[in-house]
Amino acid sequence: MTFVEKVCVLGAGSTKYGKLNESIADITTQASVSAIESAGISPKDIQASYISNVFGVADKQVHLGPVLMSRLGIPDKPSLTIESACGSGSVSFREAYANVAAGFYDCLVVTGVEKVTHTGTEWTTTYFAYCSDFFYEGQAGASFPGLFASMARAYLTEFDATEEDFAAVAVKNHDNGFLNPKAHMQKKITIDDVMKSPVVASPLKLYDCCPFSDGASSVILCSEKFAKAHGGDYIEVIGSGRGGSPAALQGREHMTTIPSTKLAAADAYKMAGITAKDIDFAEVHDCFTIAEVVDTEDLGFFDKGQGVQAVREGRTKLNSDISINPSGGLKSKGHPIGATGVGQVVEVFDQLTGKAGARTVKDAKIGLTHNFGATGASCAVHVFQSV
Repeated sequence: MTFVEKVCVLGAGSTKYGKLNESIADITTQASVSAIESAGISPKDIQASYISNVFGVADKQVHLGPVLMSRLGIPDKPSLTIESACGSGSVSFREAYANVAAGFYDCLVVTGVEKVTHTGTEWTTTYFAYCSDFFYEGQAGASFPGLFASMARAYLTEFDATEEDFAAVAVKNHDNGFLNPKAHMQKKITIDDVMKSPVVASPLKLYDCCPFSDGASSVILCSEKFAKAHGGDYIEVIGSGRGGSPAALQGREHMTTIPSTKLAAADAYKMAGITAKDIDFAEVHDCFTIAEVVDTEDLGFFDKGQGVQAVREGRTKLNSDISINPSGGLKSKGHPIGATGVGQVVEVFDQLTGKAGARTVKDAKIGLTHNFGATGASCAVHVFQSV
């Protein structure tokens, strides 16, 4: 695969994640303006926008792209809204990346957003269920906690793992999120806290699950020539990959692996000319604690069945063998689904440009983002390098 241009991330911005009172249009604008200011550019430098959003209808605003561009004072610039369930942000980023790499644009804004906390648990859970293979799963009463619980039970059966190992993932991510001022849950927890929290879908407890969150995140993507001309901090996108899996969990050969992750990672590593061993830190899709364990194995950081041992031994903590989810991940930072994949890129940008504060991964040069939709039916992986 040959591209015309090298692609860079020139700026990044985000709202706080959590329960927000502003409208979906307002937080989309806030994050975008923050990214523009971070990049040191003017809205007039932006040639198009890519918006990732799933449930704009919940806040009575779909077709967000033109709304954002109008608010930025560039209503004549084109926009595209992309939906790929919980993986929408990374898919939107990928499409923007491809357009810059192909030479269609020099400068784009990619913004992910979601606002769902005001709809209440019952409706929000229902909305999320629409992202599954609804005929076989959601309609039959299988919510995402139940589906990931099935993966967790299979993992416990197949490998040397305990529920306390899953709990350790939550504890680690809350430790990281405690250091992130924009995290939804800035609260340290213990393994005992996780084990004593209410059972949601056995073996997963409340603290094994990420929260519903509102939030918006935005990045500026541009050509290398544009980045150098504007003189600010930037990072390079060196790998990009996408993959798919059977939509329904029942259609997969194994319950303890996500095929789309392996496919997307292989493409991203090949493009970057690296292996998993070259990654210094990664933001992975930990909607449930079992997901992070499976992710780290499918991404090649650990052998199959060894992800829990790595957690048990503290090898995924901040500044350990490989720092996993230094932002706090979906588990602690939060999961505003349209924003999540873009928010991961914001974290990588902050880490590689020295803006991550107390959660800084020391001497990091290469970071990875991994974001999937539903139970991994769609997935995108991106690799970034400091400049």
